[in-house]
Amino acid sequence: MDDNRNLDLKEVTHVWGLAEADVIKSYLESNGIPCVYQTLVTPFVHVFTTDGMGEIKIMVKAEDMETAHALLDKTDVAPEEGREPEKSE
Repeated sequence: MDDNRNLDLKEVTHVWGLAEADVIKSYLESNGIPCVYQTLVTPFVHVFTTDGMGEIKIMVKAEDMETAHALLDKTDVAPEEGREPEKSE
C-alpha cells in the first residue's frame, strides 16, 4: 500500500514551467523539505500552453509549509505573486 496517499499536502507556490519547478523542488529538498508536483497536463507533451493549463503546483506537507515559505522568502526563485495564500481551516 502506498503511504503517500494519506499525506496532508498543501500548495506552497506555483510556477509556469518545468525548469523553474525543478529549481524550487531541488532547493526545498536540499533543505530537508520533500515536495511533489501537481499539474493538469504533462509538461513534456504540451510545450506551449495557455490559460493556466501549464501551471505546476509545488506541494509540501502541511507541517513543512511555514519552513518552505521562509526558505522561499530568502530567494527570488518563487515570486510572491506565484504563491497561494495559506488557508486556515
